[in-house]
Amino acid sequence: MFQTTRRRLALWYTGVTAILLLLFASGFYLYVRTTLVERIDDTLNHVVEIVERSLVIEPATPTANAPLVLNVEASFRNNWIELEDDHIDLEWFSPMGDLLWSTFSQPIAIPLRISSGETVHLSPDFLLRQVTQRVQADRQVLGYLRVSHPWFEVTKPSRQLIRDLSLGTVLTVGAVGAIGWLLSGLAIARCRDSYQRLKQFTADASHELRNPIAIIQTNVQVALSDPNPDPVLQQQQLKVVERLTRRLGRLVDDLLFLARQDSGMITLQKEGVALDELLVEVVEEQQVMAIDNHVALRLQVEGDEDPDLSFTLQGDRDQLIRLFTNLISNAIQYTPAQGTIYLTLKRVTHPPQLTVDVQDTGVGIPAESLPRLFDRFYRVDPARSRDGVISDGKTGSGLGLAIAKVIVENHQGQIQATSEFGKGTTFTVTLPGEDGEPVIIGQM
Repeated sequence: MFQTTRRRLALWYTGVTAILLLLFASGFYLYVRTTLVERIDDTLNHVVEIVERSLVIEPATPTANAPLVLNVEASFRNNWIELEDDHIDLEWFSPMGDLLWSTFSQPIAIPLRISSGETVHLSPDFLLRQVTQRVQADRQVLGYLRVSHPWFEVTKPSRQLIRDLSLGTVLTVGAVGAIGWLLSGLAIARCRDSYQRLKQFTADASHELRNPIAIIQTNVQVALSDPNPDPVLQQQQLKVVERLTRRLGRLVDDLLFLARQDSGMITLQKEGVALDELLVEVVEEQQVMAIDNHVALRLQVEGDEDPDLSFTLQGDRDQLIRLFTNLISNAIQYTPAQGTIYLTLKRVTHPPQLTVDVQDTGVGIPAESLPRLFDRFYRVDPARSRDGVISDGKTGSGLGLAIAKVIVENHQGQIQATSEFGKGTTFTVTLPGEDGEPVIIGQM
């Protein structure tokens, strides 16, 4: 599919360029050819003017009021010699149209007609450009002067120009075709990557939705098929359905968030956010989960005794809450029982920065998994869970850290992860501060 699209793009690009080049070459050729013809016509008309000034006109008889005649020999003898080198031929016709004098070796059978510039065909290979003017004195027609120039003065450079333009057009179209193929490949590569990511995203989302839906369907079918349901078993089945329903709800919310982010529908509602107060709220909300998992959750704010020290930044409060909730819940999920998660908020003066360290004593992340940690639907080996086995109720969708990265990037920040396998994990997030200075938020 992508290869076909690439070929079409390259062909369209090359075809349009070829048409434009042909139009340009045709226009340029017509312009040059017209210019050559005009220059030849100007030359011929100039020759006519010069010859007319050098004509020797005499009275036919010595008597008064005698008609004027042209002395042909005296008029054209010197002009013929001067025009030989310019490939220009002269012909003189009587007032009746009879040829009286010519520089051609043999008379040419061309009808006499007055023209300021015309092309005549003597044979397929012999053409002339001619100018014919009436010569008169005192309203008396003395005869007709015809000046001829070989047409090869136009055809020779025109043919050479056609060859040059054709060669240049072919080479240019070939180069454009190669460049079009390369550029279409670059464009298609991005489309192919986006398509593959979308395809993988769809497959992963379908897989994540299929499993809990199948479990819900199975529990409901078992409950409906039992004519005398056991209340205890039924209660357990309802708890499973409720737990999986909540899991599906969270997954749908995450997918909707990412879809809106990709489509550009999410806009930040920036306001002044007191980071210390926000972290207190998040820790209070996550304490219940930490207690259920027998994990200690500690928050420390360094410098809170200084009343002049501010922990305020500009950001979207809801997104920041979601960011830290994801980071803390992720730390709780992978911290063994009796472990501890430390949150430390501090401010650096130069440059002005806020730093939040979320440090867990969990199982850590293998080094080979760190580069893909923020990929959507990517999850490290389930054996990494705090108990070695992840139940349905604790299985993550693989979107929490991806969403955290999106939120950080929405705030023009960065997020990084470092970990020592078997000892703990560190996440570092960089956000701009209220005054435009970089603000750093991290998990260690």
